[in-house]
Amino acid sequence: MYKNSPIKKIRAWKHVYRWLLRAALVTYNGLILLVKLLPKRKYNEKKGFRVLATGTFYSDHWLITHLRPMGNAENCIHLKMVAAATVPQMNKVFGAYAPKWLEKIIGQVGARLLYFCWLAIKERPDVLVGFHLLLNGLFVVLLAKLIGAKSVYICGGGPREVVGGGFATENRIFSQIGQADYFIEAQLLKVVNEMDLVVSMGTSAIEFFKNKGVKTQFEIVPGGFDDNLFSPNTKQNKLYDLILIGRLSEIKRVDRFLGAIKLAKEKLPSLNAVIVGDGPDKKNLEELALKLGIADDVDFVGWQNNVHTWLQKSKCFVLTSDSEGLSQALIQAMMTGLPSITSDVGDLQDLLKNNESGYLVSPLSEINFATAYIQLFSSQNKKNEFSRKSYSDTRRFSLTQVSLQWNEIFLRFR
Repeated sequence: MYKNSPIKKIRAWKHVYRWLLRAALVTYNGLILLVKLLPKRKYNEKKGFRVLATGTFYSDHWLITHLRPMGNAENCIHLKMVAAATVPQMNKVFGAYAPKWLEKIIGQVGARLLYFCWLAIKERPDVLVGFHLLLNGLFVVLLAKLIGAKSVYICGGGPREVVGGGFATENRIFSQIGQADYFIEAQLLKVVNEMDLVVSMGTSAIEFFKNKGVKTQFEIVPGGFDDNLFSPNTKQNKLYDLILIGRLSEIKRVDRFLGAIKLAKEKLPSLNAVIVGDGPDKKNLEELALKLGIADDVDFVGWQNNVHTWLQKSKCFVLTSDSEGLSQALIQAMMTGLPSITSDVGDLQDLLKNNESGYLVSPLSEINFATAYIQLFSSQNKKNEFSRKSYSDTRRFSLTQVSLQWNEIFLRFR
């Protein structure tokens, strides 16, 4: 009686889908081997580098922190970013956009990637950059070998972009496999190994790739930040006790943030918070705040391009995620002189030192975060100590320092 049940049909479809994706990746890696036989391109040592990049971004500020220092590098002639949304104006950085008619035919993502391919073949830039492996990095490595350019994969999501074949990512193609597939993972690792450079936000992704046998070049470049914007607030009154910045999706566990506020308010009745960000879970989280009885104490303000002003209005930065790289939002908060309370996951401990510049919470639970809130706001001396340490630990992330780092990276490509 269950022979043709919907569940069995779904399982059969996913099984077929996984095999088709496996076959596609094997074919793709075969193509990489073929194009590697093409003659190597010689670089003119007197000229700089022309860079073509692509990726999806959810806020202008995220894009600026990566592209601005790259474009500011002395030996970067110009950087062209193929995007769906408007690229903010920056020195030597230009936006490129697929025609609207192409978007109508194959969709926004497909049009962007196809236009990226066309520009790469037409203009033959020196360096191709893909933000995230799926799918941007896959296009970058093959195209780079085809036109003789250098390939750069910016791994913003950490090992999750590859682990289990990318099934836990938000990519619609790879998340459809529904479960970990280590054959697909192995094929993706082969792709990463063909990159000329992998740029990671922190150490965990590099350790993961090296443990999996990837032997390409790695650099930690979490982004360059304008220290004129991200600086401590010494004048303005602070409106919020806690601030969380990020995409409102399951992995960020904003529900844990809200639950901890509810618990902490038993000891800190005036505790309030602001959540800066948008995403698929926003409505559910607003309803949760209402259900917990803290809706009047938590402001959902959506995506904001002036993140620095919200940080300067706040007293403590919080991340309750299940997984993180070296969070840009954490760097920005620490540059602004905020103490931080974050999950002890991913690369966060690369920057945040427990009980020195904030608290790293483990195990991850609402009660443990609530306890950290209470500890911090019960000691003004502790808050001041954490604030000073946060500020001093983040000077290396200034725009000037990261631009120098990109200049050195480009020099190694000659």
